[in-house]
Amino acid sequence: MTFNIGNQNAANINNVGRDQHITGGQTGIVVTPEQAWQAFAQLRDGVRATPLDPATSVAAEKELGDVESGLRQPKPDRARIAPRLERLTRLLLAAGSLASAGSALVAPIRTLAHFLGTLGAPILALLPILA
Repeated sequence: MTFNIGNQNAANINNVGRDQHITGGQTGIVVTPEQAWQAFAQLRDGVRATPLDPATSVAAEKELGDVESGLRQPKPDRARIAPRLERLTRLLLAAGSLASAGSALVAPIRTLAHFLGTLGAPILALLPILA
């Protein structure tokens, strides 16, 4: 059997040579660059509104700046954004800010992690489930 598949763009693509059985459904989350920018603005505002010690605040601002630089590329640089967003998430976790700020920080981080696709999986694993 030969597959000759051109460009494919979708949340889920299944190319199979025989039968495929899916139980439990398939879902995909697509975040547009515009939605990523909106999430970034919410995250930046949330971080700036969160009481952080001076060292954590400086480190968080650096990571935010690097995430913003990655988003500003003509084609957002997901490989550049992912480690910065993960470091920012870890900083906020260590400071207890994700627990105290709740969805004000978690929701935009989650959106940005989904925007990153598979690169965002480690970030999603860090986030509290209920926020």
